[in-house]
Amino acid sequence: MTHKILSEHIFHKKSYLCVGLDTDIRKIPSHLLKEKDPVFAFNQQIIDATLDYCVSYKPNIAFYEALGAKGWESLQKTIEYIPQSHFTIADAKRGDIGNTSGLYARTFFDPASSGLNFDAVTVAPYMGSDSVIPFLEFENKWVILLALTSNSGSSDFQRIESEGKPLFEQVLIKSQEWAGADRMMYVVGATQAQDLKHIRSIVPDHFLLVPGVGAQGGSLEEVSRYGLNKHCGLLINASRSIIYASNGVDFAKKAEQEAKHLQQEMALYLDKYCN
Repeated sequence: MTHKILSEHIFHKKSYLCVGLDTDIRKIPSHLLKEKDPVFAFNQQIIDATLDYCVSYKPNIAFYEALGAKGWESLQKTIEYIPQSHFTIADAKRGDIGNTSGLYARTFFDPASSGLNFDAVTVAPYMGSDSVIPFLEFENKWVILLALTSNSGSSDFQRIESEGKPLFEQVLIKSQEWAGADRMMYVVGATQAQDLKHIRSIVPDHFLLVPGVGAQGGSLEEVSRYGLNKHCGLLINASRSIIYASNGVDFAKKAEQEAKHLQQEMALYLDKYCN
């Protein structure tokens, strides 16, 4: 999916919501456990309930890997079920030496190899350009590079300064040599909203994937105020606050209500801040 098409979908739906499919078999409603594939059954109902209010889905790969071969089957069925109109992100946080990164890229981008066909994958930048570029060799696929994350330990390394700039800022600057705004996004945690204005001055046209709104306490209004650009330029991920809004038989309905609430708030911010 191109930058232009993604932006068009956002403005058409008045939503920049990404639903995180962090599906933990230990947390899904108990009545689904009798299903042949409980994880897929859960995802299927979540997708049906939320697809009108979001533009993207982001499975966190760890939740599927933890289940072994059955988890990968659930993931494949989930990706095949998501409408092609929605941008799909493999939240895998991969990053290794070049030939290994090439294999990771095939895993998520080459359906003939793995059965998976995501639009984007999250990548760790720590090993440098040769660990990232193999992902960019797949046409119309995106790298979403970790920049400034929302976890409590993010400052251990991401804010270490060298030559007067913190590491996350150097990642933003250097990585623009590898790909432009049509192929590269960045992860910026919602709990780091105070840095968004500065980040936008470094990457004015790139999309930012922003986790941490909802259960982690990030402010959608703050992120939107400082992060939106004329193309929108944001994908706001919400996972637990949507998919676990209820653990009863009404879980899909509650997920729909939460997604709709976020979409309606996003519509206001698109009108107010997107220019």
